[in-house]
Amino acid sequence: MNTIQAIVLAIIEGITEFLPVSSTGHMIIASSFFGIAHDDFTKLFTIVIQLGAILSVVVLYFKRFFQTLDFYFKLLVAFIPAVVLGLLLSDFIDGLLENPVTVAVSLLIGGIILLKVDEWFNTPNIAESAQEITYLQAFKIGLFQCLAMIPGVSRSGASIVGGMSQKLSRTTAAEFSFFLAVPTMLGATAKKCYDYYKAGFELSHDQVNLLVIGNVVAFIVALLAIKTFIGFLTKNGFKVFGYYRIIAGIILLLIHFLIHPLTII
Repeated sequence: MNTIQAIVLAIIEGITEFLPVSSTGHMIIASSFFGIAHDDFTKLFTIVIQLGAILSVVVLYFKRFFQTLDFYFKLLVAFIPAVVLGLLLSDFIDGLLENPVTVAVSLLIGGIILLKVDEWFNTPNIAESAQEITYLQAFKIGLFQCLAMIPGVSRSGASIVGGMSQKLSRTTAAEFSFFLAVPTMLGATAKKCYDYYKAGFELSHDQVNLLVIGNVVAFIVALLAIKTFIGFLTKNGFKVFGYYRIIAGIILLLIHFLIHPLTII
């Protein structure tokens, strides 16, 4: 991976991390087209730079994020399902990452679901802020987030839909999804780094620089993307993202089966 490739992947991450379109799926596809998907460092890079994007949440929602211990316990409750399933299904998840069709099908199915989400969960807001979410609601949202272990599903999309299923408004569900991303990506980054070193790999000076560049770029781009997404979501709902996912999924399937088989990992 070179610097230009790292910057492009980081821009993709920053734009897509908080959109219901799957940042991991987009980075996997982009790295495949770059021809660097077989690289173990690339796999590490695509996980670690998500942390840079997630930290933008802490900056933008500084006052809301640093709240009572009760709020952090709710985040922990929502985070637990991902920890448990992530450890239990680690090998299965890695197997899914090796199949490009998984990403395409997930994009397609997720797009169809997003077309209907606003109709399914058109309910009054029973919590005016993410801090007012109950422990049971937090746990159920955490279960929805686990669906994002399937490449192409979208962590933010799954957790936002999970929040809406608990009678939260789109805005409140999105904000809680953003907050939940902080412990989730901290945990994912720590595990990926541990696995990388456990496998006997070491980071070179250039690779460390690429990780720094990637995190900084993803952080800056995500700062812009979050505010834009919240405003757009509040006014327009999910349909645009649903159509985008459907089109992207169909194009990927056509490329894979009719033009050239994609090699994702």
